[in-house]
Amino acid sequence: MTVVRSKQLLATVSAIAGIAWVSPALAQDADGATAGSDEIVVTGYRGSLSQAIDAKRELSVIADVVSAEDIGKFPDKNVAEALQRVPGIVVNREFGEGERVSLRGTAPNLTKTLLNGHSVATADWFILDQVASTRSFNYLTLPAEIVGRLEVYKSPQADIEEGGVGGTINVITRNPLDLDPFTVSASLQGVYSDLSGKVDPQASGLVSWKNADETFGVLVGAIYQKRRTRRDGLEIFGYRPAGGGQTALIPTLMGSSMFEQERERYGANIGIQFRPSDELEINLTGLYSRFNADNFNQNYLAWGDQALGGGGTLTNAVIQDGIAVAGTIASRNNGTEGFGVVYDAIDRQAVAKTVSADFDLTYRPSDTLSVHFKAGWTKANGDTSNENFIEFAGPGRFTYDLRSGRPEVSFGSPDPLNPAGIRPDFARIQSVTNDDEEKYVYLDLEKEVEWGPLTALKFGVKYTDHDRVAERFATNGGVFTPGLRCNGAPCTSADFATGGGMPGDFLDNIASPGTLTDYWRVDPAKLRAIYAAQTAPGTDRFLVPGNSYSINEKAYGGYGLAKFGGEGWRGNVGVRVIRTDQTSEGFIIGGANPQFTNPFGGFTPSRAKRSYTDILPSANLSVDLSEKVVLRFGAGKTVTRPDFVDITPGVDLNGTLLTGRGGDPNLDPYRANQYDLSIEWYPDRETIVALAAFYKDIQSYIVNTTSTEILPGVFVPGSEPAGCVAAGGGNPNLFNCPYQINRRSNGAGGRNQGFEFQVSRPIWGGFGAVVNYTYSDAKANNGDPIPGNSKHSLNLTGYYENDLVSARLSYNYRSKFFIDIDRAAPLNQAALSSLDASVSVNVTDNIALTADAVNLTNEPIEQYSGTRALPRNIFDNGRQFYFGVRAKF
Repeated sequence: MTVVRSKQLLATVSAIAGIAWVSPALAQDADGATAGSDEIVVTGYRGSLSQAIDAKRELSVIADVVSAEDIGKFPDKNVAEALQRVPGIVVNREFGEGERVSLRGTAPNLTKTLLNGHSVATADWFILDQVASTRSFNYLTLPAEIVGRLEVYKSPQADIEEGGVGGTINVITRNPLDLDPFTVSASLQGVYSDLSGKVDPQASGLVSWKNADETFGVLVGAIYQKRRTRRDGLEIFGYRPAGGGQTALIPTLMGSSMFEQERERYGANIGIQFRPSDELEINLTGLYSRFNADNFNQNYLAWGDQALGGGGTLTNAVIQDGIAVAGTIASRNNGTEGFGVVYDAIDRQAVAKTVSADFDLTYRPSDTLSVHFKAGWTKANGDTSNENFIEFAGPGRFTYDLRSGRPEVSFGSPDPLNPAGIRPDFARIQSVTNDDEEKYVYLDLEKEVEWGPLTALKFGVKYTDHDRVAERFATNGGVFTPGLRCNGAPCTSADFATGGGMPGDFLDNIASPGTLTDYWRVDPAKLRAIYAAQTAPGTDRFLVPGNSYSINEKAYGGYGLAKFGGEGWRGNVGVRVIRTDQTSEGFIIGGANPQFTNPFGGFTPSRAKRSYTDILPSANLSVDLSEKVVLRFGAGKTVTRPDFVDITPGVDLNGTLLTGRGGDPNLDPYRANQYDLSIEWYPDRETIVALAAFYKDIQSYIVNTTSTEILPGVFVPGSEPAGCVAAGGGNPNLFNCPYQINRRSNGAGGRNQGFEFQVSRPIWGGFGAVVNYTYSDAKANNGDPIPGNSKHSLNLTGYYENDLVSARLSYNYRSKFFIDIDRAAPLNQAALSSLDASVSVNVTDNIALTADAVNLTNEPIEQYSGTRALPRNIFDNGRQFYFGVRAKF
């Protein structure tokens, strides 16, 4: 065996060194069999591609499939990363991993995710996402190890759950009766993140058993993953007119940030399958996943907006296209009074959890009748149980330059390495909870018939009860800070300091020569200890009404579907009818008779109810133009309900930048008519060449409307932003301020149109390639940009595989796109690419050594505000390297 494997390894190295394209007629498979020889069962990565091609060919709708090549051996490190290899799907890696997916030029919240055919609750780990409370599924809470197959539905079908204007992704888990009688698999890996410089463990295991009669089986899986990460960032929070007779825009805040996190995920799944006869089958499945996501963020910022608003000066300004791209800013009295610098340190304890339990029964009383019943419950929690926020501030004088596209800031005062230059100015403890829960019942009947071209009739009904509840509690920062005590005396900045500066490689990949790359650091342990020692009333928390609400949605509905077909053609036509009863509860600021008060003033509880009905027809047709060519057509109407935060009555306020976001309980859903066309060529079982076109007539985009509203803010007197006026009423810290509020509203429609091209095939001697490209052109009728739409996306995967080695190199690219309105201004992202690699070596038939790498070229993320002349954020997440062993018996 050793001699054989040594020869195979030598052959592999030689083949990789001499890769060449040859005629398909001469192509050999990994086992050396040429075309025309006896059929060989293809396994490994090539086998997974072949299974996915077979599955796609057999589906009755326009769809794509991703198949796990073996138990615990998914093509990428998480499900979202695997999905980005599918034509039309893109991801973003703001924290180094894909978490959400966008499909065919639509935002992530327009993609519906199902688990074994039903919705699965979702929640987020990051506090800003918890507050945003969207419908987009966060795939970090779904372990890839439980997945057997992913189905990406791009055209609607009446018996598929509604909710995906972009499309629907069905995550299918494994069943024990589909596996060998006794199967054990396990993997153990170490992961190295090059920015944090840490090595952490990752492990997973699965055991599956079924009896000899194959009537009963049990599957149990478990995972544990840990990874310590670091993200370096250059951030500009927005732009404002300089004031003082100058109309040029200046950056409000410019910072050098470092985000550190300890990611820890563990979970388990169980599947119990009972098939006592051909007539009856029962599946019980359960999933538990917990993602611990504690994080610590530090950001040392030049505060130009506050310096000028408080009477400071802008000198030596360089104005380009109405933007002060360089200059010197000093706070009042040449940088000795007022505010010109601010330093934020935020320590968060965060978690995201998902639980799902499902009962699935199929009964076939006759050869032509099938009854399917499904009931279940799913719940997710996204909580930041404690956020310790400390802000240091003081007067300052700095010179800045944006002409390199990356902020360069040099402080004349204070010294960024000396904590004595600034003082504690604002302190807050807060918590955010976000709970998502759904109970559901489905019943489907399918009757096979032989009435001319009609082959089957299918009917179904559904009931779902969905709750989203969010709460936010916080201390009163303006009151808390003056009373902040350390060892019996008022706290100073030095009480929080580590005694050292930033890491030596901080910002190495993204800094310009003049960038601030070193400053004194806050010790998170000291921050926690100081806050834990504080006493009431400074630690008393109050409800933040703008981020506290509950949404209940009850959906009643059903569908009818007719299947038809004949020699060389097949299709279906149907209609889905859904009624949604929505109840929104929250708080509005002020009101005629406020019933609730906090340091920000009076709030009145608000409750709004509404109902709406959607009728969603659909039709799909597939025609075999030949034995190897399939033509497909799909048409239908789709709907996606608004994000939960968009249908709340409250307003979320940012007091530092005087911006905010508000909802409207009467928002209508996104609705679209869509048309799809696909032609697919299958020259052999391992090859596909396909071209698909799509057109989505989106009739009701939900858009952003920004206006100025006078709303309350809490500040230490003298530190309030420009334009704020004392509110009176006995609270000297309360001010009425002009906020730029972004409220969501139903705007004009628009359209998404484009095409997808994909090729997958073996080439020669174990080499093969998977290539796909998507063009997506999305426009709103009123000219607004469409969130999540990259006009161009490309995936290239080259692989080599034989009995000994499986190797893949994947390149992923998406062009620039609009993210959303952020802090009352557009937030866009520049083109993003990534090069990933994976290698496994089969030591024996049961044991393999593995190695994976993510973001080999160390590409940063760059964001801007509408134009590249207004840079916003540049993030460097570094590279990730995985190495380990996998076993299966």
